[in-house]
Amino acid sequence: MKKALIIFVRNPEKGKVKTRLAATIGEERALSIYLELLTHTHTIAAAADADKFIFYADEVRVDDCWVGARFSKELQGDYDLGRKMKEAFSIVFEKGYQQAIIIGSDCLELSTAIIEEAFEVLKQKDIVLGPAADGGYYLLGMTKLVALIFENKEWSTETVFNQTVEDLQRENISYSALITLTDVDTEADWIKTKFSIR
Repeated sequence: MKKALIIFVRNPEKGKVKTRLAATIGEERALSIYLELLTHTHTIAAAADADKFIFYADEVRVDDCWVGARFSKELQGDYDLGRKMKEAFSIVFEKGYQQAIIIGSDCLELSTAIIEEAFEVLKQKDIVLGPAADGGYYLLGMTKLVALIFENKEWSTETVFNQTVEDLQRENISYSALITLTDVDTEADWIKTKFSIR
């Protein structure tokens, strides 16, 4: 079973990451927190039993933490989030992968064990979703490209997860949801997640 783990990352530059966080704590501290999130994401991804594909938001970096043959590097397209994810899944499925999961770099509560659990779910279900507390999701996995997931969504809003589930139910596509976790977008999110993983 060929498994792909897709990781969407932003290039860690001051003023370009965690803008909602920066609005209350400043750009310097927001960058520091994003670097911590990036390090955490690298740690849990590196330990996952899957080939890893790093998709950069702005430009591909060769001299960052994602080094070595374990990490293939790609550039996200200049589209909305839905199409960016759809294109990423298309790329890995075209390479012959039978299971593909996408995560971001915003969830301090996400673990290697949860990623592995998601791959296990895909042995029985077409889709696996990791719901985020803000109404989106921190993880999405599938065994083949299901285009409707990426269409007609209000991205970065509290409706995304529910809209996705409604689409899957309407089309009788099998799915399972994992534990709800918190993406770090605000100062309150950061404080909550730092406290929860102590």
